[in-house]
Amino acid sequence: MTTESIAVLVIDDDPAILQNIVCYLEDSDFICFGAADGAAGIETFERERPDAVIVDLNMPGMNGRDVIARINAQSPTTPVIVVSGTGVIDEAVESMRVGAWDFLSKPVRRMEELENAVRAGLRRARTMRESNEYKETLERMVKRRTRELQLANDRTEAILLATVQSLSTVINLKDAYTGTHQQRVALIAPAIAEELGMEQRAVEAVRLAALLHDVGKMGLPSEFLTKPSRLDANEMQFIRQHPQLGYDILKDIPFELPIPEMVLQHHERLDGSGYPRGLAGDDILPEARILAVADTVEAICSHRPWRPAHPFSHALHELTAGKNTLYCPDAVNSCIDLITRGDPRLTTFTATIKGLPS
Repeated sequence: MTTESIAVLVIDDDPAILQNIVCYLEDSDFICFGAADGAAGIETFERERPDAVIVDLNMPGMNGRDVIARINAQSPTTPVIVVSGTGVIDEAVESMRVGAWDFLSKPVRRMEELENAVRAGLRRARTMRESNEYKETLERMVKRRTRELQLANDRTEAILLATVQSLSTVINLKDAYTGTHQQRVALIAPAIAEELGMEQRAVEAVRLAALLHDVGKMGLPSEFLTKPSRLDANEMQFIRQHPQLGYDILKDIPFELPIPEMVLQHHERLDGSGYPRGLAGDDILPEARILAVADTVEAICSHRPWRPAHPFSHALHELTAGKNTLYCPDAVNSCIDLITRGDPRLTTFTATIKGLPS
């Protein structure tokens, strides 16, 4: 900014002082506007939008402090220099508090000091504006990058969901029972998670894990999955590999939460009697404990290749007997409550089970 383009507003009710300051600044090639009171000064400021303001404090009507506050509210990067005859430190502090940038006492014996104060204020104002512009530029860049990342995240999430759905469909093609079972567990498990107060992203992770919890069965012989009689001990050893196989299939997919671990642990039991790792208690993920309960109740109440569906009383007995030893008690209580009260989230499941209390 060149001196010739710098406009300064001088507000003072003393005509001699006003004229003296205006003449000096004009001789220094500033453009000057004069106002004899606060109200006229504000009017001129709003009309001309000067680069800097020099103002007296003690004026009739609107005093200097009110002028400073008004200007600061409208344009916080406009330097306001106080030139006052009071010379009291309290006045200086108060004027700075309401927005003044500098304070000089009357009479100003060396006008160079006033000019220097104006120029210092203008340099500071320019720095503030540049800083604000830089900040705004950064904010725009952050917002743009955030939008880009959100779009990328949305695309990634959509790909993950499509992957989950594709895997679930493949399982259904190999074994219709397993595919249907997973879908029904995916109704029960997230409802339990919600009842237990889990945050929404954990609830969604439970739903995805439920949709995939038996994905490892894709690696097992079909004749074991569809055998019309109970499996023998050797065959059961094969079946018990499916949590580990499921984990191996899912472990490299970049899920936000540990869904592969939930799948791996869904047959673990609180007392350590589960498989594949014999985990116990708090070593089992809370989400896996929920899957264990939902998996159990759905399996008991559904048709299996070697037996018809059991009534709900069988599931109730299993969960109640295993509460605190095999199954998480909170998950058991929530599951039983959801089913017995006919929670609408489970309607697709409860509409098909036998022996449900009316």
